[in-house]
Amino acid sequence: QVQLVESGGGLVQAGGSLRLSCAASGRTFRSYAMGWFRQAPGKEREFLAAISWSGGRIFYADSVKGRFTISRDNAKNTVYLQMNSLKPEDTAVYYCAASTEVADVPRQYNYWGQGTQVTVSS
Repeated sequence: QVQLVESGGGLVQAGGSLRLSCAASGRTFRSYAMGWFRQAPGKEREFLAAISWSGGRIFYADSVKGRFTISRDNAKNTVYLQMNSLKPEDTAVYYCAASTEVADVPRQYNYWGQGTQVTVSS
């Protein structure tokens, strides 16, 4: 069992940056691949980035490649999402999730956080 808690969301102007954190409980955190997703009102949950348990494999959605960076610190049981050059269309609830393998679809993830709101003003 893994419990995930996101933090770091908030209101930021277009062009600004935020760093999201996802703290995980449980000694098995380092055995899970981790992903970040977001969901805007009326839209499906969208894959953003994923990282393998070791950090050796990383994948990004085209929509955020070059602007967002995923990383993890297994000693701190935490995964991060650094978001730069934010745009109003990045406004959404952001979720972290844990999976037994690196994946870009929500159904492959077993555990989810409660989400953190990111709002980008124009």
